[in-house]
Amino acid sequence: MAKAPIWQWSAIETAKAIRSRKISSEEVTKAHIDRMKAVNPKLNAVVVDLSKDAIKAARAADKALAKGQDVGPLHGVPVTIKINLDVEGQANSNGVVAFKDNIAPGDSPVTANLKKAGAVIVGLTNTPEFSMRAFTDNPLHGLTLNPWDDKITCGGSSGGAGSAVAAGIGCIAHGNDIGGSLRWPAYCNGVATIKPTLGRIPAFNPSMLKGEERGLMAQFMSSQGPLARSVADVRLGMEVMAQRDMRDPWWVPAPLKGPKLKGPIKVAVAKIPKDMQADRQVISLVRKAADHLADAGYDVREVEVPDLDGTWKLWCDLIMTELHVLQEKVMRQTGGKDFVQTMEGFLKTATMLDGEAYMKAIAQRSRVLRNWLAFLEDYPVLLTPLSVNPTPPTNEDLKGDARVKELFWNDLRFMSVMNLLGLPAAVVPVGLVKGNPVGVQIVASRYREDVCLDAAVAIEKKAGIVVKELWARD
Repeated sequence: MAKAPIWQWSAIETAKAIRSRKISSEEVTKAHIDRMKAVNPKLNAVVVDLSKDAIKAARAADKALAKGQDVGPLHGVPVTIKINLDVEGQANSNGVVAFKDNIAPGDSPVTANLKKAGAVIVGLTNTPEFSMRAFTDNPLHGLTLNPWDDKITCGGSSGGAGSAVAAGIGCIAHGNDIGGSLRWPAYCNGVATIKPTLGRIPAFNPSMLKGEERGLMAQFMSSQGPLARSVADVRLGMEVMAQRDMRDPWWVPAPLKGPKLKGPIKVAVAKIPKDMQADRQVISLVRKAADHLADAGYDVREVEVPDLDGTWKLWCDLIMTELHVLQEKVMRQTGGKDFVQTMEGFLKTATMLDGEAYMKAIAQRSRVLRNWLAFLEDYPVLLTPLSVNPTPPTNEDLKGDARVKELFWNDLRFMSVMNLLGLPAAVVPVGLVKGNPVGVQIVASRYREDVCLDAAVAIEKKAGIVVKELWARD
């Protein structure tokens, strides 16, 4: 750690160094701000610079330590927050020009929990309009680039978060995920993440217009979570974000560590559907991740998962029907041309459900989830590709409706089903294909994020911290 630049230190290392007063929070924060000044003009990952407030917060953190006050697990540690989450006094634009003055009257639960833990917010990260594309670009803040390769996407919708933390801006980045928006940017940028179980991390935005709540499926399928360079930092970030907040009625006081599983723990490596056009090198890395788990003592077997195709279709039909009924009108009125084009591609992929069909689909969701939970009783860990192909070029979804469907149905089919199910799903990098990162997805049963992350650690121990290869190019 002493030999590496400060911005390369992990969140755990940084917090420990600050607590032991080997370094000040102000010095750490300034190092991250300097890194942001060096790389962000090209990347456009952080779109609201909170440097001045961050330095004030860092100085306050140092004074608290000097007075011997109790401090939290992220005391003085720089982080970033996605711009679709409320930070008091800042605009929650969600990437939409019409919402550029939507000033948050208070902090969201995640923001409040990060502040309680002592974190220092250095900036807000970019997202596509309405956080509804897999590519991070919008008319308000522009295009965010991938630090590995500016010709490929940084992902979406937490693309700014993934790009920032990979490039060394903040130790932990906040993001959220309704169809893959944490896991896809982690894959694209070579970092780790977890989409927690429904109810693990509380969510609420005080700035919600007219006090309107999200639709039921959006509430069931969306999760807040951390992105970080190491699995240990992801675990720490999740633990901090998961603290109780009464404003989220879905929050569950589940223990962060569940009962120890009987070993050897069985791992199901998902069989690739025959209709998927998959890249051989990407699938080879998935198999390498399986070998890493076997080397760590897991009992690894290739298995077909329960009705992958039907589960994906149910996710698509439910979330798009809800969008059509509750949001499409506003999105067409306020969204840019590129966004509307992509939205139309999504809508054409789905079957629009009438009231009766919608209610039956919600009922069917319980049966589908029950089948998956039974599967996870036999195989407590599921290893899948996150994508079966390398990261695509920037704004690839603008090539037409067929390409939108191909990206989500062919490349990312294993991803969005986990939102329908509300299951915890982690992504950890496992290697490079043509110089760019590839990760794998690890799924476990409800509220067993610890099982996901333990398996991710086993892979990371063999694969290493992949983003270090990016920094070596500096």
